[in-house]
Amino acid sequence: MIEMTDVHKAFGSKQVLRGVNLTVQSGESMVIIGGSGTGKSITIKCILGLVHPDSGQILLDGKNVEDEERDAFLAKFGMLFQGGALFDSLSVWQNVAFRLLRGSLKRPKDEAREIAIEKLRRVGLTPEVADQFPAELSGGMQKRVGLARAIAADPEVIFFDEPTTGLDPIMAGVINDLIREIVVEMGATAITITHDMTSVRAIADKVAMLHGGKIRWMGPVAELDGCSDPYVDQFIHGKAEGPIAAVR
Repeated sequence: MIEMTDVHKAFGSKQVLRGVNLTVQSGESMVIIGGSGTGKSITIKCILGLVHPDSGQILLDGKNVEDEERDAFLAKFGMLFQGGALFDSLSVWQNVAFRLLRGSLKRPKDEAREIAIEKLRRVGLTPEVADQFPAELSGGMQKRVGLARAIAADPEVIFFDEPTTGLDPIMAGVINDLIREIVVEMGATAITITHDMTSVRAIADKVAMLHGGKIRWMGPVAELDGCSDPYVDQFIHGKAEGPIAAVR
């Protein structure tokens, strides 16, 4: 579904991606791990076409992302943002149905509301929540609303950016389970960025370790703990000593 070949990206003198090679199969849940500032978010932005790589090739379902018509291309994606990124001035259902109320995916208002309420049910929220505003919800409920919005248009590919940030361990577990269930149900391709190793083990089919602008290791999640790469070993076990220098 997604193939990145020798992708490079620099901002001025700062080289962020130094030849990223990444393949994500259709229906697969890929989790990208790595320290802060290693290029995880830039990788996603390159796939979405929000950032244009300096060189290399990115294919979505065999087609170059640079050649795709933007509205039709972006309609294939859903995203759960790290901070929720809900619109404070819109009700919950309007947040969930945001893409269904405008653009190429536009539906009649009543139909968009029905879809939003159904997606809210799917993430464990009652219809009564639909007319509330984000400020009236807990952090966990806001994260569920963000997840409902990510799946509202039944996308082919879903990105999850640090999906459990700011949540207590129990709610983080709930969100991890929901993500796994929904991705399997929809048959969607998923790419997740996270530092949370519990999330990695809960939602990944495969894991890719990004460090120094390159993929250092990629493989099935079952092989992660036995990986002999010193960068992977240090990161997944949170060791202070190792080849990855702590930023002070």
